[in-house]
Amino acid sequence: MNEFTNKSVIIVDDEKEITDLVEIYLKNEGFEVSKFNRAEGVLDHFRKHHVDLAILDVMLPDKSGFELLREIRENWFLPVIMLTAKIQDTDKITGLTLGADDYITKPFSPLELVARVKTQLRRSTRYNQSQPQEEADDSICIRGLVIERRSHKAILNGNELDLTPLEFDILWHLCSHRGEAVTSEELFEAVWKEKYYDSNNTVMAHVARLRSKMKDPARRPKYIKTVWGIGYTI
Repeated sequence: MNEFTNKSVIIVDDEKEITDLVEIYLKNEGFEVSKFNRAEGVLDHFRKHHVDLAILDVMLPDKSGFELLREIRENWFLPVIMLTAKIQDTDKITGLTLGADDYITKPFSPLELVARVKTQLRRSTRYNQSQPQEEADDSICIRGLVIERRSHKAILNGNELDLTPLEFDILWHLCSHRGEAVTSEELFEAVWKEKYYDSNNTVMAHVARLRSKMKDPARRPKYIKTVWGIGYTI
């Protein structure tokens, strides 16, 4: 039993292989899953059953996923994740305007999708029940990187990274401050719980090893960027 046991997820995608695969991964986490390969019957399912989260493909054989999203939003408030073969800015704006909560681009890692499902459900729980922030934010997803605090797992493009506890804590702290310039002093004191000294090169050495494991070169990083004279940022 976990916090997601018996949570109901509906997935709508015209590719049966995708719905079957996602069902396996979600059920392994305790979710109840309903599958549809077309829009027909989806709204009727909503009327007859409680749904906690929906995963909708943008391209369906009988109706646009955006149109289905609009119809769902007219009567139900729940997290919705859109699946799309290619993210276009206009599509993303359309989806966000209609009420999509997240996007994931095909092909995707089922583990990343599961992590995003968990994140959206925790966020929804927090908004609806005023759950504390620190309890809700247990996983973070950034462009193929999935990091989960409780399990201490970091997965990059479907492959689990072999990180030491310190490397995991560095990555978690940077990801949880995404978009911010985190100083080396702040990073050291947050991870090592000790006073930082100017001559301390410990952070630099650990970040270098972390980058190596992520195959994230310092000169052209995709994830961890050096902010010269300050520290690092995701």
